[in-house]
Amino acid sequence: MQYRRFGKTNLRLSVFSLGTMRYLADFENAQQTIEQALALGINHLETARGYGKSQEYLGKALKAGLSVPRTRLHITTKIPATADVDSMRRYIDESLEQLEIDYLDCLGIHGLNTWQHLEWVQAKNGCMQAVAEAITDGRVRHVGFSTHGSLELIQAAINTDFFEFVNLHYYYFFQRHAPAIQLAAEKDMGIFIISPADKGGRLYTPAQTLKNLCQPYSPLELNYRFLLADNRINTLSVGPANPDELIEPLQVADRDNELTQEEISVFQRLENQQKIALGIDKCSQCYACLPCPENINIPEVLRLRNLAVAYDMKDYGEYRYGMFENAGHWFPGMKANRCTECGDCLPRCPENLDIPALLEDAHQRLNGKPGRRLWG
Repeated sequence: MQYRRFGKTNLRLSVFSLGTMRYLADFENAQQTIEQALALGINHLETARGYGKSQEYLGKALKAGLSVPRTRLHITTKIPATADVDSMRRYIDESLEQLEIDYLDCLGIHGLNTWQHLEWVQAKNGCMQAVAEAITDGRVRHVGFSTHGSLELIQAAINTDFFEFVNLHYYYFFQRHAPAIQLAAEKDMGIFIISPADKGGRLYTPAQTLKNLCQPYSPLELNYRFLLADNRINTLSVGPANPDELIEPLQVADRDNELTQEEISVFQRLENQQKIALGIDKCSQCYACLPCPENINIPEVLRLRNLAVAYDMKDYGEYRYGMFENAGHWFPGMKANRCTECGDCLPRCPENLDIPALLEDAHQRLNGKPGRRLWG
C-alpha cells in the first residue's frame, strides 16, 4: 500500500480509502469489511450522515476494537450544508455519538452541489460557524467538501479558501473536472476521488467490448492506474459491499506511479476506438451548448452516448441516464426526450453536431428502467 500526503491537512492517507456506503447488509459484514481493509493497509475510513447505518456500524466496530488502534486511523464523515448553525451543531454531535469517538480527523460538507449550498456555507453566522466551533474545541481537525456540482461551482467553493480537501468526480471516462483538480492542487488541498469503480463507469462489470480494448489489463485496473499516476490525487474511494470486493482494487495499490508504455498504448487504443466508432458524431464535451432552455444536460447525455457507442457501455449509460429527473441536485437535468428541437444549441456547437438528433438517439439507447440511487 502506498500512502500520500493529503494536502494541507498533512495526514498521510492510503491511496485507497474505505467508503462505507455499501457494506450495510448487517453489522458482522461491516466489521469484516473494515478488518479486511485494515489488513490490506487502508488507514482512511469514510462514512456519512446520509449512509443509513454506516456511521452506527463503524462506531460499533471501533468500540469493539479493531486490529489497528484509533490513533493510527483517519476517520472522515460527511454532513450536508445547512441553512442554520444550530442544525449543523446538532448533526456534528449526532455523528460523533454514532461513531462513538471524541473527534473526527476530517469533516466533509456533503453534497455541496448547488449555488444555494455555497451561499449557506458563506453565510455569516451560518453552518460553518458550527464547524469552526468544533475545530476550536478539537472535535473536528480538518474540514473539506464533497461535490457532485458543476465545474464552475466546484472552482468557486475551492476559491472560498474555507476547505482543506475536496471529494469530487474525475475519471478516465470523465475528465471535465481537470481544472478543479489543478486549482485544488495549487491551493495544496487534499484531493479525494469519489467512487472510481462505480461512478467512473461501472467498471467492476465491464462490457466485453471494453474488456477486449483494455487487454492485457482490466478496465477497472486501468482507471485506477490513470488516477494514481497523477501525483496531485491523494486517495481513491473504494466502496465494497463485502470484504471480497476489496481484493481487485488493492492489487494496484503498491505499483509505481508512472504509467508504463503498454498502459499508455492501451489508452491511445481507447481514444482511437472512440474516434472511429463515433466519427463526426463525437461530442468533445466543450459544454458550449449550455444552457439548454429545457434544462437538458446535453454534454452529459452525449458523453453517455459516446461511451455506449464506442465501448458498448450501455449498462453504465442506462444507470446514469436513469438518474436524470430522479436524483435532484445530485444529478440534475432533464432527459433527452424533453428536447423541443428549438435549435438554440446548434450555432454554439463548434463541431456542428446535429444535437437534437443525437439527443433522440441517446434517449432511445439509454432510457432503461431507473435504478435505486445510492447517495454520495
